[in-house]
Amino acid sequence: MRVGITFDLRKQYLERGFTEEETAEFDSEATINFLEETIGALGHEVTRIGNIYELTNRLAAGERWDLVFNVAEGLYGRSREAQVPAILEAYNILYTFSDPLTLALSLDKAAAKSVMRDAGIPTPDFFLIKNLSDLDSLPGKLEYPLFIKPVAEGTGKGVTPESIVKGPGEIESHAAALLQRHKQPVLVETYLPGKEFTVGILGTDGKARAVGVLEVELLETAEPLVYSYINKELCEEKVLYKLVTDEETIRECSELALRSYLELGCRDAGRVDLKTGADGKLYFLEINPLAGLHPTHSDLPIVCSKVGITYPALISGIIDSAMERQTYQKELRDYFGEKK
Repeated sequence: MRVGITFDLRKQYLERGFTEEETAEFDSEATINFLEETIGALGHEVTRIGNIYELTNRLAAGERWDLVFNVAEGLYGRSREAQVPAILEAYNILYTFSDPLTLALSLDKAAAKSVMRDAGIPTPDFFLIKNLSDLDSLPGKLEYPLFIKPVAEGTGKGVTPESIVKGPGEIESHAAALLQRHKQPVLVETYLPGKEFTVGILGTDGKARAVGVLEVELLETAEPLVYSYINKELCEEKVLYKLVTDEETIRECSELALRSYLELGCRDAGRVDLKTGADGKLYFLEINPLAGLHPTHSDLPIVCSKVGITYPALISGIIDSAMERQTYQKELRDYFGEKK
């Protein structure tokens, strides 16, 4: 099978003058090498496509693939993760992971939390700041301390120990800084002081399953209290990922994560972040339907490795899950008379 890989290579953007933080979600050369080698070892003919600009050039030149393994994060806009899948859908090309609607919805944390709240899935109370005047309408039920972060970023971008705000003065100054730096609305939510978990999920619809639960424990060298951008970037020296073995915790985390994953329509694989509040209850924080895939640095492969799922088995499972949608793709091609 001909498999193309779409991705944003961090090195390319750094060379163009983008900052380390701006490119935090993009992939290293090592990650793409691992993906290419693993997919090739599974018996497929692999082509490195690259980012959205390289994809559109190749499509315009008439190039096609049986499947695109998509890990492209995109650069601009809150729908940036949805851009490559939308183009592939327009060309009726099968691809891995979630569709454009799910990717755009998941990246906008306020929109995702609204869906969760309406579905009865517990998530911290929240408020969206589009400009500083919105602070005048901050709901009274949001009691300090609060947690503040950009609404549509990943990899901890914009998250520091100062994200925990203890009063009106702090929230105004920090919101102003985030609005200026990240050029997007700011999410404010009730701060959860308890344990943080991340749950790995594989599969689609009725075949989706939680494969393992990790507790995220910050080491003494870490920035305190928050799973921040710095802590994520330097996780090997600042974070301990502990496989949860308590059966009740595994059950509770797995059920909540799987409900969240299915509610947002995620496919093939993903990761759900949860945390306990001051009341001891478990809450949905956010979801990553396009989780990182570095074998030893990214959370999803880490949790898989800790439960005995090898990296080749993870990648193979993602491809197999996507290929189950091939029948539908073929029916569309037949209907429109398209030839491969």
